[in-house]
Amino acid sequence: MDIRVLRYFLAVTREESISGAAESLHMTQPTLSRQLMDLEEEIGKKLLIRGNRRITLTEEGMLLRKRATEILDLVDKTEAELMAPDEAVGGDIYIGGGETDAMRLIARIATDLQKSCPQIRYHLFSGNADDVAERLDKGLLDFGILIEPADMKKYDYIRLPATDTWGLLMPKDCPLASHSVIRPEDLWELPIIASNQTMVSNEFSGWLGKDFEKLNIVATYNLVYNAALMAEEGLGYVLTLDKLVNTSESSNLCFRPLAPKMEVHLDIVWKKYQLFSGAAERFLRTVQETFSSFSG
Repeated sequence: MDIRVLRYFLAVTREESISGAAESLHMTQPTLSRQLMDLEEEIGKKLLIRGNRRITLTEEGMLLRKRATEILDLVDKTEAELMAPDEAVGGDIYIGGGETDAMRLIARIATDLQKSCPQIRYHLFSGNADDVAERLDKGLLDFGILIEPADMKKYDYIRLPATDTWGLLMPKDCPLASHSVIRPEDLWELPIIASNQTMVSNEFSGWLGKDFEKLNIVATYNLVYNAALMAEEGLGYVLTLDKLVNTSESSNLCFRPLAPKMEVHLDIVWKKYQLFSGAAERFLRTVQETFSSFSG
C-alpha cells in the first residue's frame, strides 16, 4: 500500500469528488481514478461509492480513512524528526491530554524551554484518557497527560504536583446550587451527564456506595465544553473536574465539589523504551528536572 496513494485517497474523501481531489492534487482525473481503482483491487474491497453528485465511503472506506490518517500523521511526524537540523535542538513535540488545569504546568515548561530552543514546535491533542492512550500506543503522541486512575503498565511516568477535584456543574438557578457540597444521595435521582472515560465509573461506584451504572445517566461526554452547554440548557448535571468551565459571575453555571472530597492525581506519561527525537528528549529532561521530586 503506497503512502502516496493513501494521500490521494484522503484527498478524495475530503473533497467528496474525483474532480475536486484531482484539482487539489494537480493531477488529471483519469490518473487519479486509476490509482483509486488499483487501491481497491489491491485491498480486495470496495472503498468508494461513486454517486452522481458526490462520493461516499463504504464501511471499509471509512476504516481506511481513519487508519490512513493515523499512518500519514506518523509518517509526517517521523520525517520531521529525521530532517530536524543537527546543529540546534528543534523539531516537533506531540502532547495529548484530557481537560485539566494541570496543563498549565506543561505550558510553563514549554514556555521556558522555548526561550533556549525556539525551533521546537508543540502540537496538542485533546481527548480523554482512552483517546490519549490510543494515540500514545500508535506512536502519534510523544507524551500524554493522564488523569488517574489510568492503566500505566505500558508507560513510564512522572506524577505532576497537582490535583483536580470532582464535583457537579449545574445552572445557578437550580435547587442544588444552594448546597456548598454534593453528597452521594444528592445524585441518585438526578439526570447525570458523565464522563465516558473507561476507568472513572469504578472510582465513582466506591464513592457513591452503589453501582455507578444505576445512576440516571442521560448523556456521556469525552470533553466537557459541549456537556456544559447541555447542562446550561437543562438536560442534566455534569460530573466533571473543577476549573474547566467558566463559572464566574458572568456565567449561568456553578460548580459544587463532592463530599466526601474526591480528588485525582495527574501524570505525564510516555511509552516504555520510547526512542525520542532530540526535541522530545530535551523536553523530557526538563520535565524530569522540574517534577521528579514530586513523583509518587
